[in-house]
Amino acid sequence: MGDEMGTPAIDLSTYNELKDTAGAEFVVELVDTFVEEAPGMLSELRSARTASDADRFRRAAHSIKSNANTFGALALGALARELELKGLAAEPAGDDPAIDALAAELARAGAELKGLCHG
Repeated sequence: MGDEMGTPAIDLSTYNELKDTAGAEFVVELVDTFVEEAPGMLSELRSARTASDADRFRRAAHSIKSNANTFGALALGALARELELKGLAAEPAGDDPAIDALAAELARAGAELKGLCHG
């Protein structure tokens, strides 16, 4: 995968396309909602992992992926997609690094989106 930190968290052409389609004001609302709900999505993913609930885990990863791709958070979408497709590891600790990487990218994407929206 290489070093994601050098690249922007948000693909601007995807983001701008969304803005053109949905309108700038609506995108601000969408971003604010996403940033607000992201910690909940992440804790849902973690609690599904703790509970070894494979379906809930996949659903949580899927909703993060869908949101990420909507905004052009492509690295985040790819990480979430990987978790969704892979499902639960046999050992819970096996998923921790991937979930931590997802959490870090989620924070980075959220901060960048807020910057794009609110200047």
